[in-house]
Amino acid sequence: MTASHATARIVESLASVPAEAWDALHDGGNPFVAHAFLAGLETTGCLRPEWGWTPRHLTLWRGGQLVAAAPGYRKTNSHGEFVFDHAWAHAYARHGLEYFPKWLGAVPYSPVTGPRLLAVDDAARRALVEAIREHAAADGMSSAHINFHTAAEDVAFGDDWLSRLDVQYHWRNPGSWRTFDDHLAAMDHKHRKNIRQERRRVVQAGVTFRVRHGDEADEADLDAIYGFYLQTFVEYGNSPALTPAFLRHLATTMPRSLVLILAEHEGDTIAGALCLRGRDTLYGRYWGATRTLPGLHFETCYYRGIEYCLQQGLAHFEPGAQGEHKIARGFLPQFVRSRHWIAEPAFADALRDWCAQETAGVRAYAATLARHSPYRPEGADR
Repeated sequence: MTASHATARIVESLASVPAEAWDALHDGGNPFVAHAFLAGLETTGCLRPEWGWTPRHLTLWRGGQLVAAAPGYRKTNSHGEFVFDHAWAHAYARHGLEYFPKWLGAVPYSPVTGPRLLAVDDAARRALVEAIREHAAADGMSSAHINFHTAAEDVAFGDDWLSRLDVQYHWRNPGSWRTFDDHLAAMDHKHRKNIRQERRRVVQAGVTFRVRHGDEADEADLDAIYGFYLQTFVEYGNSPALTPAFLRHLATTMPRSLVLILAEHEGDTIAGALCLRGRDTLYGRYWGATRTLPGLHFETCYYRGIEYCLQQGLAHFEPGAQGEHKIARGFLPQFVRSRHWIAEPAFADALRDWCAQETAGVRAYAATLARHSPYRPEGADR
């Protein structure tokens, strides 16, 4: 295929793309699109065909130079995507059509906003979107999807790409907070009091915490955090996708991006949160615990992460998808985005109206949530 004088190639393994060429297409601020992260998923057994993930990365080349790329996958189900299109698949089936396979541009198992259209310039980015659509059509796929792209990438999509919105809950430092007490001081009395009580219960239970980056974690730390990850998935009846080898791969290849928050109690490591760190953002991904103690989840997953951001000068903390309970703890609603190209014209038209109605509902929902902010209006009394 060609797109704007560039040659499009499907890459079935990132090992065939030089890491320096791939990473030259993004600014390095988001760890999830790094070659080391994406290639590690492939080489350590995290992407299994029976779970519907087959790498089909779309790349654009001019001569021998890589000028654009999108991490992409041929999907035979919607497992591990976090942008839910099950109703779309059911509608296709009711009309005797096949929704799968489809092409997905995303980071597997990671509902984290970040660049999805990696490119040397805007022209290459637009050509990449065109090549994605051409590839999906040529392969007879029902659709192509880009999940959790940045707002800045919206301009690369044409009107034939449907837009969807959803809400997550993120913490933002306005720039004036230096300590956790600064953060609390911006809240109203009720929420400030509740958070202090939650934190006090953890201290009174005798729990202490350690933070370890990948190059500071030993084998016992890595084993512990992986054990917590496994336990959480078993409790929810889900199959764990990540492998111990992937965790060790991150600790070796992205040592300062991997952040482990570990809770200790009576000589044992009893809980932990696995996070990744970007240039200005901490991303909470997984957590687990072997003991149930009051406040332990909030302290491990939220408050220790906020403290880490304040200590390290990070402006943002994204603790994961879903969870209205996060609002009371300082995480406010933020929009996340996805784009969708539908091959069947009649379905594309119907889904355009559906997406417009969904977006209106999400915007209204976010406005309602924002009214429950724990932060005081500027100038309000404490």
